[in-house]
Amino acid sequence: MADFTDWTHEQVRQFVDAEQVFSAYQAARTELGQRFAGSMAWKTVRGRQYLYRKRKAAWSSLGLRCPETEAAHAAFHDGRARVKQRLADLARRLDAMAPVNRALGLGRMPVVAARALRALAAARLLGTGIRVVGTHALFAYERLAGLRIASGHLATGDIDLLFDARARLSLVAEALPGVDLEREGLIGLLRSVDRSFEPMGAGSFRAVNRDGFMVDLIQPLPPDRMARSPRSRIGTSSDDLSAVEIEGLAWLVNSPKVSAVTLDARGYPVGLVVPDPRAFALHKAWLAARDDRDPLKRGRDAGQARLVAGLVAERLPHLSFEDPALGAIPRALRDRAAEILPAPGVADESIEPDW
Repeated sequence: MADFTDWTHEQVRQFVDAEQVFSAYQAARTELGQRFAGSMAWKTVRGRQYLYRKRKAAWSSLGLRCPETEAAHAAFHDGRARVKQRLADLARRLDAMAPVNRALGLGRMPVVAARALRALAAARLLGTGIRVVGTHALFAYERLAGLRIASGHLATGDIDLLFDARARLSLVAEALPGVDLEREGLIGLLRSVDRSFEPMGAGSFRAVNRDGFMVDLIQPLPPDRMARSPRSRIGTSSDDLSAVEIEGLAWLVNSPKVSAVTLDARGYPVGLVVPDPRAFALHKAWLAARDDRDPLKRGRDAGQARLVAGLVAERLPHLSFEDPALGAIPRALRDRAAEILPAPGVADESIEPDW
């Protein structure tokens, strides 16, 4: 069976339509959360009315009631109502498109993983302190390349989240309804989408739900192993997941990142932020060559390295493995790109049916 195939014209049209509606929905959510965040109301102070704006827990005065503040009050409430109506319309459009997406076989990502990623995006953690690595990153690469990766390469019961402890999460994180993100962290966020998520022991890097789906929080080894270990939790609670340090992840953290949209198994869009596909392929090749790697995982690593390298060569030829942007990856490893790239002029088409 071929590693990847082209989408049909109908699939392309439907996916692009869904992607555009999702982009409009995200833009409206951003506008509601930024321009129209909080509330605005009149308050009487010593017999005089003032316009107050609330952001998070703080109220601030915008001035005495007058034509200007009355116009600001009306613009805020009218504008927020219009954005909410636009969101409701777009939500109905996404609901209508979902069964068509499923019927066309466009739904790819496990639903629980997609819901977790949407929660991370809503909290403004995806792409700042967190990016997706491992098998789930393949969903982004197939969209970037405009093709479909064979389902056998995508099958997995876990998602790997790469934690960048350098990120100032307190500056970027957004509160989520019902989640004390500062205290509960990632485990609280996961429970907001599936209450059955539990850490696999005290201080574990892994959470698992009732269906056995696992979420792993991982981070690079510190450059100086004698120095104090970096922050390993998003939240302050001891119940939160604690990222496990793994060698080689610094290459992924320090390499460029890319964003893409895929569809979950129910047909709903979800955004991903993942490492550059070249960095992914080289890192997988490095893992496959390690003697201490589980033999079963080594084979999968090698297959994914060749798969993504082939995808880059065939559909993303502007992405060179000699790009200086990959400078975080050791030269010796970049020099091995030829080992995982397809041989020039050799077609990768199978001459056998998919019996």
